[in-house]
Amino acid sequence: MLAVDTGVVEEWLSEFKTLPEASISSYAASLNDRTALISSLYKVIQEPQSELLEPVCHQLFEFYRSGEEKLLRFTLQFLPELMWCYLAVSASRDLQSSGCIEALLLGVYNLEIVDKEGHSKVLSFTIPSLSKPSIYHEPSSIGSMALTEGALSQHGLSRVVYSGPHPQREMLTAQNRFEVLTFLLLCYNAALSYMPAMSLQSLCQICSRICVCGYPRQQVRKYKGVNSRIPVSSEFMVQMLTGIYYAFYNGEWDLARKAMDDVLYRAQLELYPEPLLVANAIKASLPQGAMKSSKEGTRCIQVEITPTSSRISRNAVTSMSIRGHRWKRHEQPENGNDATELGNFIIPEISVTSVAGERTGNGEKSRALADNDVQHLQGVQETATDPRTDSKGLPEIRRQKSVRKMMEDGINSSGRVQF
Repeated sequence: MLAVDTGVVEEWLSEFKTLPEASISSYAASLNDRTALISSLYKVIQEPQSELLEPVCHQLFEFYRSGEEKLLRFTLQFLPELMWCYLAVSASRDLQSSGCIEALLLGVYNLEIVDKEGHSKVLSFTIPSLSKPSIYHEPSSIGSMALTEGALSQHGLSRVVYSGPHPQREMLTAQNRFEVLTFLLLCYNAALSYMPAMSLQSLCQICSRICVCGYPRQQVRKYKGVNSRIPVSSEFMVQMLTGIYYAFYNGEWDLARKAMDDVLYRAQLELYPEPLLVANAIKASLPQGAMKSSKEGTRCIQVEITPTSSRISRNAVTSMSIRGHRWKRHEQPENGNDATELGNFIIPEISVTSVAGERTGNGEKSRALADNDVQHLQGVQETATDPRTDSKGLPEIRRQKSVRKMMEDGINSSGRVQF
């Protein structure tokens, strides 16, 4: 560490102690513009044996509990680097040199799990419904969704997941280490939009280091220092991917791509389903061949915006569509109606003999035929009154007259038959 960096850090440590309370807001707003100070603080944190590490950690904790939002975010931007330093020292089993870092992490954790009144916080997360549009998706682009009773019962309902309350921690152990670090990384991700580029770069670099240390890929990445494997939890890797995904579209494409590949590599080795699912989903959603430079600034995600004018999907089930479907089912084609009616028309059979062998008198047979003829004529008249055949009324009348004449001739002829 250079003497210039040491001087900048020492000046920063002394100026806050003499700062009047009325000037804290303006002082906090000017901190993010002091890039030389931020770079020097990173160098102090990266050297566990530095004499300035303990006062720097104490000062960062004072910023965090001051209540000033900008001072809190100033401390949060160093959180990824602090986590890496703590995990690296823990892997080397030199816990004494990481005491001040552990105290800072525990202090931030214990402040975040309670509200201003000292009560335990319960965080809630609302899982979005695919049936409702959002900035990430449009329901019509997913495909036709079955309009079942179960889908209708779930429409409009939101599923909420709760996290907490979290217990107070006095020290970090192997059992609770990643429970605390996962929660801290969750707090960091909640303020991602306020993090400077240097913090996003640090996040991507420490994600790669944590995932490949002690594995063959460490030789490919040429990482030096820690050669032993650092255990990680599935939940911690998911939080890492959340920050990496944000870095993709905010000027750190190259580092984020490398970090995501390393996290996916570690998730495959550990067989963790949640990081595998999230990493593959991110990888599949990335644009192909875009954003090759990491110095082009902030990028935006292309999304489909729901139009303000109301529109009805073509596949929507409405009363009009049901009525139209019923009409189509009962309608018959116009062409060939005459041929169909003529083909289906049954010409009455006029019997002159009793085929069954039973002889009847002429009068009885005439009366039976007359009754049958009347019934048949009534059926023909009912058919003619069908609304669909009103336009063909004239041919129907002619057909009825010809049938009646044919029946009369048959009746008269049957009366003259001699047995």
